[in-house]
Amino acid sequence: MARLRDTLRKLYHGRTPAAFRFQLAAIIIDLAIIAFFIATPVIQESSSFLWLDYSVAALVAADMIAQLLASNDMLRLMKQPTSWVDAFILLTLLMPSALANLGFLRILRLWSLSRSGALWRYFEMRGLKKWREASHAVLNLLTFLFVVTGFVYTFFFRTGAGLEGYVDALYFTVATVTTTGFGDIVLPGIAGKLTAIVTMIIGISLFVRLAQALFRPAKVFFPCPQCGLQRHEPDAVHCKACGHLLNIPDEGD
Repeated sequence: MARLRDTLRKLYHGRTPAAFRFQLAAIIIDLAIIAFFIATPVIQESSSFLWLDYSVAALVAADMIAQLLASNDMLRLMKQPTSWVDAFILLTLLMPSALANLGFLRILRLWSLSRSGALWRYFEMRGLKKWREASHAVLNLLTFLFVVTGFVYTFFFRTGAGLEGYVDALYFTVATVTTTGFGDIVLPGIAGKLTAIVTMIIGISLFVRLAQALFRPAKVFFPCPQCGLQRHEPDAVHCKACGHLLNIPDEGD
């Protein structure tokens, strides 16, 4: 068991070529799982859906167990929000019929991926470190769009099951978030109006966050040894929060 945990720790958190290949493969599998979650409303009536659903459940469960074994502090990992999200997703996969109305929350797996250290290590190794914050903002916005789309489809467009109903839900969500106006597709009743209001408020804030990440001066990510502050000016000598002396490496070092 100790040897297995050491191997998994090196694969999940290491920086060797073998670890890099493993982490890249894990990211690709995660993206495939997320694509399955997005496509679920369209394919859930097919005969092979349950087989796909339980296969994805097996992958998610295996990943959760492997990450627990690779962790130096299992209890701390289990307390993290990403672990709760993954556990909830696994539950919806194991009980697809009983929790059908909550299936749209599976897309939160994309949010979990955005918190993955492996994803950002890949950015660093490719020299894309400066795009980390903008990429984070894009992933948050995409997660929100698909969560709201799934919610709208589940509770307002279910009668139009399939691709057409899902596209209608996506169209409504994008039109609401971008505040480009309505006309052909609106949600009925007070619940529909409240859904539109909440979507607009949160959507606008996410767009502002994305604009800030794209246009404000670039910062480097370097944890301060004293207080843990991660974002600093590229030429910072001292931490602006606690004044601790920093030793930020130059790009490419």
